[in-house]
Amino acid sequence: MLHIPILRHGKPYESVDKIQIVHHATGEPVATVSQANAGLISRDVHRMDDGVLEQFTVKELVAMCKKAADVFLNGSITVGDCPQSFDDYVRDLSATTGMPHSYCRGNAKKIHRVMDEMDVILAGLTRGFDLSILDQGWGNDEGRTLSYFREGRIFGAVLPSNSPGVHSLWAPAVALKAPIVLKPGRDEPWTPLRMIQSFIAAGMPAEAFGFYPTDHGGAGTLLQVVDRAMLFGDASTTKMWSKDPRVEVHGPGWSKVILGEDAADEWEKYVDLMVGSIAANGGRSCINASGIWTPKNADKIAEALARKLATVKALPAEDPNAQLAAFSNATMAQRINASIDAQMPGATDLTEKLRGSPRLVMQGRIAYLLPTIVRCDIEHALANKEYLFPFASVIECPVEKIPEAIGDTLVGTVLTNDPKFRRAMMACPHVDRLNIGPVPTYQLSWDQPHEGNLFEHLYRQRAFQAASPT
Repeated sequence: MLHIPILRHGKPYESVDKIQIVHHATGEPVATVSQANAGLISRDVHRMDDGVLEQFTVKELVAMCKKAADVFLNGSITVGDCPQSFDDYVRDLSATTGMPHSYCRGNAKKIHRVMDEMDVILAGLTRGFDLSILDQGWGNDEGRTLSYFREGRIFGAVLPSNSPGVHSLWAPAVALKAPIVLKPGRDEPWTPLRMIQSFIAAGMPAEAFGFYPTDHGGAGTLLQVVDRAMLFGDASTTKMWSKDPRVEVHGPGWSKVILGEDAADEWEKYVDLMVGSIAANGGRSCINASGIWTPKNADKIAEALARKLATVKALPAEDPNAQLAAFSNATMAQRINASIDAQMPGATDLTEKLRGSPRLVMQGRIAYLLPTIVRCDIEHALANKEYLFPFASVIECPVEKIPEAIGDTLVGTVLTNDPKFRRAMMACPHVDRLNIGPVPTYQLSWDQPHEGNLFEHLYRQRAFQAASPT
C-alpha cells in the first residue's frame, strides 16, 4: 500500500505510529500515513537551519517557484516510494476528501498560478519595494532607505482538509526565505506534500522543509515551537490562538454579498453572482458567501436563490457535473444537519421546500448536505452562521445599519452605485477584503492578501542609517 512519510529536514522518515486514510465512498484503504509525535516535532524544529534559504536571492527563489509550479501541475513527484503524476494526485485527493475531480483540478490551478506568479504576489505583499533589499537587509527604494529583518525564522502551518486552494496562502513564505514546517489535514496530505516535492525538484534545499502529519497535540506543539505560524480551523480550534501575535489565524469567514438600495431594486441582475459566491468550490471555503444582506426584497431574493440551488444534486466525485463534496465522515454531516434543524424555528429553509426532499442525503458510508438558503431576521441564530457546504442566510436590514450590523466579514462584495453607502462600507472596520461592484466573493486578486499579510508576519521594518565611509 502507498505510504506517506514524515519529512524530517526534507528526508523521508517512516514512523512506527501510522494511520490509514481511506476512499471516502468505498472505505477501501488509499494510503498509510506516518505520524509524528510532539517530541519529534519539537526536536526537529529546534535543529532546523533557519538560514538555509538565505544563500539564495529572492529573485532566484522566485525563479525556482516558477519551475516548481510547472512540476506541481505537469510533473511527477515521489510519494513514499511511488511516483505520483498530476492525474494520480487528483485521483488521490478526491478519494480521501470527497472533493469532485473538477474542483480538485480547479484548486490546483489556483496553486499553480500563485507559484508561477510569485513575483506578482510578493509585489502585493511588500507594496512593491525593491526585493533585493531583503537580500542585503537594507537598501534604497525610490529615494527611501529601507531595512527589514526576518523575525519569522522558522514558519509553520497547521493546514485543513476542506479545500486545497488554501495552500496557496503559505507558499510565499518559501520565496521570503523562511524554512517551512507543515502539519497537513488528516485527509489531505496530498497537496502540501506535492508542493514541497515540487519546490525541492525546482532546486530548493530539501532541509528547508518539514512535513509532519500528527494529532492535535502535535499540532499544538508545532505552533508553540515555530517563530511564526498560520492556523486553519473552525472557531473552536482557532479561538485559543487568536490572541497569540505569532499565529495568523484563518477561521470562519462569514463572507457576504451586500446590496444597497439601488441594487436591491434590481436584484435580479445579481442572482447568478450570489449563487456563485455561495456555491463555488462546493461551498467549503471561508470566501464563500454565507450571508446575503439587503435593505429590501429579501423574500424575493431568497426564493430566487433557492430555486437555482434546489436543482443541485448529490453526484459522485468523478462525475463532471458534481458540485458538492461528500462528507466521508457521515456523522459530521448528520451533526451539522441536526444543528441547523434545531436552530430553524423562526426561520424558513426555502431550498428544502422547493426541493421537496431533506437536506441530508445518505449514500452508503458517505453523506451529502444539499444547498440551503435560509430566510431569517437579523437577530436569528442562523443569521450569521457558516458551514462546510453551500449555506447562506438572507437578511433584510436598513442600509444605514448594515455597516455595523454585519459583524466580522472576511470578504464583503458590496453592490451599489450610491456614493454615500460606498463611503460607509469603505469605512467599515468589519470587512477584511472589500469588493465594490459585481465581484464574486470567491474571486481573489492574488497580489493582495485576503486575510493577513504574510510578509508583515515574517518581517519587521527597522530604522536604519549607514555612515558614509571615511
